[in-house]
Amino acid sequence: MSLTSDPPLDTTTPRPVPADDGFASLKVVPVRHPWRWAAVVATAVLLAQFVHGLVTNAGWEWEVFAEFFTADVVLRAVWVTLQLTFYGTALGFALGIVLAFMRLSASPFLKAVAFGYIWAFRSIPLIVQLLFWFNLAYLYKELQFGIPFGPGFFTFDTMGLVGAMSAAVLGLALHQAAYAAEIVRGGVLAVDTGQLEAAAALGIPRLRQIRRIVLPQAMRSILPNAANEVISLFKGTSIVSVMAIGELFYQVQVIYGRNGRVVPLLMVATVWYILLTTALSVLQYYVERHFSKGATR
Repeated sequence: MSLTSDPPLDTTTPRPVPADDGFASLKVVPVRHPWRWAAVVATAVLLAQFVHGLVTNAGWEWEVFAEFFTADVVLRAVWVTLQLTFYGTALGFALGIVLAFMRLSASPFLKAVAFGYIWAFRSIPLIVQLLFWFNLAYLYKELQFGIPFGPGFFTFDTMGLVGAMSAAVLGLALHQAAYAAEIVRGGVLAVDTGQLEAAAALGIPRLRQIRRIVLPQAMRSILPNAANEVISLFKGTSIVSVMAIGELFYQVQVIYGRNGRVVPLLMVATVWYILLTTALSVLQYYVERHFSKGATR
């Protein structure tokens, strides 16, 4: 009996070279984008002209801008603007979440009430709402708390209860709630219903399903639109100037009404709005990154 094995490899015999298919002789030429470069050059020239105009045009009065940019009266106005934005956002989104789940409920009555609220507050201009709340004391001299349609136990003077600042926060919050409700509802509807069915099959309580399953996933859809609404509300606080509240735009108007330096004072407000909007955008980025864990690499 003889044992056989594979024949040894012949390392001296050269391997056959594959036939030239014609691609090796081709010359690789990068794609040309002449119109793209033309657009880049034209845009760069326009930006350079704009910056040159900002620096060389004496009408901007940058020395006046520097004088008032960090003035105490302007900083106090910025603080009032931030307060209006914070309270309007917090109260608006708190009420908006309630309205969103009312629209998602199985009760036709709750759905109708939520839809009616959203329809009304999205239909009425914000300035009209603010003026209405500012003149609330004209309609109701006092507010009573007690048995519905019965005697009241506590009475409050409306004039002292709802001042200019309170009316502004109330108007901004109620207006914001109508838009926040639709943003939250859209985010909740974006979550796969199969997950809720699986959670219900496991016996997880309804409130915990919303808090631990629905909202963390819905936040990925809610946050971009919610951030846009917050930034819009921040800039929209300038509309409360009709109520003589000392926010940023109103205070700038008061100053340039006294010294006549309209353009540099408007630039003061513009730069503050840009800086604070940039800060909100950076905050939005980190919040979105937190809620995108597990969804994106």
